Amino acid sequence: MNIIEVKNLNFEYPVTDDEGNVVGGNKVLKDINLEIPKGQFVAVLGHNGSGKSTLAKHFNGILVGNSGKVYVNGIDTSDDEKIYDVRQTVGMVFQNPDNQLVATIVEEDVAFAPENLGLPPEQIRERVDSALNAVDMYKYRLHSAHQLSGGQKQRIAIAGVIAMRPECIVLDEPTAMLDPKGRKSIMSTIKRLNKELGITIILITHYMDEAAQAERVVVMDNGSIIMDDVPKKIFSQVDRLNEVGLDVPQVTQLAYELKKEGIDISLEVLTEEECAEELLKIVNKN
Repeated sequence: MNIIEVKNLNFEYPVTDDEGNVVGGNKVLKDINLEIPKGQFVAVLGHNGSGKSTLAKHFNGILVGNSGKVYVNGIDTSDDEKIYDVRQTVGMVFQNPDNQLVATIVEEDVAFAPENLGLPPEQIRERVDSALNAVDMYKYRLHSAHQLSGGQKQRIAIAGVIAMRPECIVLDEPTAMLDPKGRKSIMSTIKRLNKELGITIILITHYMDEAAQAERVVVMDNGSIIMDDVPKKIFSQVDRLNEVGLDVPQVTQLAYELKKEGIDISLEVLTEEECAEELLKIVNKN
């Protein structure tokens, strides 16, 4: 069953003159069709301005298309009376965790959403503890949120979303402001939420090594979906990705360069181990 269905979606931001009058539109999404099954881990790639973040904001009704439809568990996201149900189902995590922290103490921050849902105190306590354990931050529950590292803050932001018990989490470049250690920690958390809790993950990213860890990669360019397949099939198309301003994982790039030099190596390699296996095959052949 699909948790998200996008049908013929078009969206444009209004263009205004100096006096604030709308004089036109900047079309950002063009006839998007997409289905995301429950429990899938999908990465969405595209250069700046490709429309990926705008698309992400349609998944929980932050934006509504000019035409076309987005459905979350069959609910039309343009139905104002059902927007609460949509946002209960699909949670959003953004690039800057500081913008999502609302309380000074970690556990109070994670409790904010459940409290707004009007849940009884014992249920809030259970949800907060469960969410903090899910992102491995329970031991920091009484710490000051603003004194944590960037990666830790982002995990708290994710915990705040988990406490609402969503079926799907959309993460819009959640590692963009983090160092490599923080990025690795967040990716580990995301994969654990997907595999252990069955949460559908939609990861908007510009890091190819992150996208390579997903089950499926969707590539956007100029407001349209131009590629949609498993990571190995996507990243083996090095020339096509380069044409739209995207790179590939380093090991895939290495295989690509070796192939250009006449070495018979598969381009469907995403990890160092896979690359080593391919090279070993070549050595054994010779």
